[in-house]
Amino acid sequence: MRVFALSDIHIDYDVNGKWIANLSIVEYQDDVLILAGDVTDTRRLLDWCLSTLARRFKKVLFVPGNHDLWVLRDVGQKNSLQKFDEVCAVVESSGASMQAFRERGVSIIPLLTWYDYSFGEPSDKLRSIWMDYRACRWPSGSTEKDIVAHFAAFNKKQVSMTGDKVITYSHFLPRIDLMPEFIPSAKKFLYPILGSAQLERQLRSFKPNIHVYGHSHVNRHVKIDGVSYINNAYGYPSETWITSKRLMCIHEC
Repeated sequence: MRVFALSDIHIDYDVNGKWIANLSIVEYQDDVLILAGDVTDTRRLLDWCLSTLARRFKKVLFVPGNHDLWVLRDVGQKNSLQKFDEVCAVVESSGASMQAFRERGVSIIPLLTWYDYSFGEPSDKLRSIWMDYRACRWPSGSTEKDIVAHFAAFNKKQVSMTGDKVITYSHFLPRIDLMPEFIPSAKKFLYPILGSAQLERQLRSFKPNIHVYGHSHVNRHVKIDGVSYINNAYGYPSETWITSKRLMCIHEC
């Protein structure tokens, strides 16, 4: 059994969807795929993608990203927590999973969060251009910290098995020092919306060997205090120097 990591496939771009459709139907039948969010904000496409991957892999393990919770194109006054419930239903019906998975001495644990500005306060510029501020709709009166607390409650229900190799995964970043030094200063205004320090505290409680994340579209594999942090984002079609258009095997047993 091999464990592969992937995130940010954004299949609203036809070329990205074609890459999913062209994955081998036989090569990965004994393997697990961790898909760390940002597939699409369209229910039909999410169902197609997860169903397609579920036919190719032994198990597809998923957490939604921010794009998956957008409600701009949804009919009615649905908020993004209701969209999250809808995404959960699509995941289950497609044959994928958002539950912890254990096999052959490996525990793979999903973790949810939202950004809470523990990486910095958003500037007026960020608030004016970041699409989540328009495309996500939260229950009246909710703050980002309320949303983080809502998702953190999901994480508290997770357990890992003693003696297992543990892999945790999330869409958002658990620590800002995962961003590499080569990021231009002009781009660092985006850092407040990259993740939550609370997520790092939560994932450490599971004593993972590996943590998979997405969201930044900057591929990395770095070890910090005993944990290997891995981002294997597929990214937008134009992103070729910070992403890689391939699956990454992160563990084999």
